[in-house]
Amino acid sequence: MDKIRMGIIGCGGMAGSHFRGYGELMEQMTVTAVCDIVPERAQQAAELLGARAVTDYRELLDDVDAVLVVLPHDLHYEVGMTCLKAGKHVLMEKPMANSEAEVLDLIRQSEESGKILMTAYPVRFWPMILKMKDLIDTKAYGDIFQLSIWTEQFTRYYDGHWALSAERLGGGQFFSHGCHYVDIMLWMMGRPVRGTHMGTNRGTPWMEKEGTSNVTIEFENGSLGYHFGTWGARGTRLGYSFHAHCTGGMLEANISAGKLYAHTGLLPEKANMDTNSKTELLMEVPLDGKNTHYEIQHFLDCIRNGTVPLTDGPTSLQGLRVIWRLYEAEENHTVADLRGLGLDEDWRPAVVRKA
Repeated sequence: MDKIRMGIIGCGGMAGSHFRGYGELMEQMTVTAVCDIVPERAQQAAELLGARAVTDYRELLDDVDAVLVVLPHDLHYEVGMTCLKAGKHVLMEKPMANSEAEVLDLIRQSEESGKILMTAYPVRFWPMILKMKDLIDTKAYGDIFQLSIWTEQFTRYYDGHWALSAERLGGGQFFSHGCHYVDIMLWMMGRPVRGTHMGTNRGTPWMEKEGTSNVTIEFENGSLGYHFGTWGARGTRLGYSFHAHCTGGMLEANISAGKLYAHTGLLPEKANMDTNSKTELLMEVPLDGKNTHYEIQHFLDCIRNGTVPLTDGPTSLQGLRVIWRLYEAEENHTVADLRGLGLDEDWRPAVVRKA
């Protein structure tokens, strides 16, 4: 097959984070056109990538086989549907869309068109995270009973930015950023049973909805998953890290440092606060950005081979349903029932009562 012709719709900050990925894959794809409503931004990206610049995404559809959609969340549905109806494969920046009805429509259109629809969840494809999942799956350090994820950031948008609007963002920090880590927890831990979410915009008053989020999920096998995310951090120690506590040790993926560790041999506690354990470096990866080329590679492979993406529409939908149920339970001061929302469970019934 000839090189896949890729179009980039949206040339803002998130598109910029993918630029290294394009360079890694130029033997398999070529960026033929880019689009942004800001002409200067589109032209700058076009010059960088050797592509044609347009300000209306419909103008690039004749020149591409596939598109990467990197737009405000409330525009994902309209643009995704138009591209799928035009017979283009779609790699959609997270989240897939802002409501269950919209995601279901996108899935149906993908099926009718016979085109790939994939969510851009890059963390799934990072070598260090794949290694961590393999160690968990093979029980190299025993059975997992707790997965904890920390993402401590300072993210302050300028006044008037679309992401300050809960309606346009689809919620708050949890929906916009936490969707990555709900996806990771479902992928690593299995079927969810129940969970809670608590969020606040204290410390992030510029956010209409929560800028800081805490979520705990119980899984079918009794293990727990936890994500703490904030856009209000003014300092950090944990930064960006995953801790998988297993019965034979603890795995630590220090994303900020690019290192995967195993911590083992912790002695029984004797009221002396001795928490020393043996630390072994299992893997080290270069610190070179968001490594989005791994997910783009997977997208290209699915196009070429006609295979289903690991982060396809139904998978994305189940993860977003978890978030919507957790939001609803938070409003009602209850514990969310998450049964039926595993990645391997039937996604076709419309199970979320609230968009």
